[in-house]
Amino acid sequence: MAESIAANGQAEQPQLSLQKVYTKDVSFEAPNAPQVFQDMGATQTQPQVQLNLSQKAGEIGADTYEVVLTLTLTCTLEERSVYLAEVHQAGIFGVAGFGETDRDAILGSYCPNVLFPYARQAISDLVQNGGFPPFLLQPINFDALYAEQRRRGLPEAPAAHA
Repeated sequence: MAESIAANGQAEQPQLSLQKVYTKDVSFEAPNAPQVFQDMGATQTQPQVQLNLSQKAGEIGADTYEVVLTLTLTCTLEERSVYLAEVHQAGIFGVAGFGETDRDAILGSYCPNVLFPYARQAISDLVQNGGFPPFLLQPINFDALYAEQRRRGLPEAPAAHA
């Protein structure tokens, strides 16, 4: 990693800062309510839950990036939609003094790891406030997802299924 030289002749240290965490977009739908509540109590079939996740990063200023982690949770029961919860959790990160490879790894792995607990809590709250049993997303290994993305040469993180 190449070091840049400050005006005083000393090497600048890489800097990483979290400037802001915010919810960019949130959505919850229970299209078959209230009937779905009765259906869930009357069947022995377990609801099927699918998680799709994606992330994107974009430069918004000098050494400043917005990272958006999108989680979409879809629950179905016997081919009928129970609920759909989606959260776009965003953060603004200062990333300065890193080489391109290190910067990309920070934006593709570290930043989503920082945002995930916020998105997980938002999804959990949406589902529970929608009248459904609490749902806690399991931890996600963003390091492994980023490594797989790099191996495949993909521009964004691949979708994951739970």
